[in-house]
Amino acid sequence: MSDLKKSSLTRRGFLGTTMAATASGLALPALAQNDNSTEFRTGVSETVKRNASSFRSLEWAPYFDNLRNGAILVDTTSRALHYWSADETIYKLYPTSVPMTEDLTRRGRTKIVRKVEGPDWRPTPAMKERNPEWPDYVPPGPDNPLGTHALYLSWTYYRIHGTHDTRKIGRRSSNGCIGLYNEHISELFGMAVNGTQVLLI
Repeated sequence: MSDLKKSSLTRRGFLGTTMAATASGLALPALAQNDNSTEFRTGVSETVKRNASSFRSLEWAPYFDNLRNGAILVDTTSRALHYWSADETIYKLYPTSVPMTEDLTRRGRTKIVRKVEGPDWRPTPAMKERNPEWPDYVPPGPDNPLGTHALYLSWTYYRIHGTHDTRKIGRRSSNGCIGLYNEHISELFGMAVNGTQVLLI
């Protein structure tokens, strides 16, 4: 059999299998790309939403009284960050890393108080106690655990930041901060302002 026929049969088999899976309701949830963020298309079934571990778009009103300065909701259960612009024209949904353990997790209301592109990093006293081998200071660059951008919160030591270690995203892997892919924190950095509301649940 020629390579062309083999290729054709393989494609036909794949398409047939895909169509059968779709007809039987086994299709994967459809994702739509909105710039660099990930959003579920509207009209996704409840079954698919449950299978997606609640990583889905949300409305801001149940969580905030208003959108003054914009708003960020971090859901530590679904490991997702939601952003709404003050004028409601922009909504973004990003996957995140979240704290490794419950005792490192802080919940409640805070706000962005400082924005830094190319942040440096120093471990907190508690981090040094747990990991005495860690360096006392890491300058900006590819080894910096804060990635390319950081949004400092009004809570001491807490930040929303990037990461060069993409394996951490979607996992319980941080020492308390919320981590995003560098391309996502860069985008969020450009939209959020000092004073943007932040709620961690």
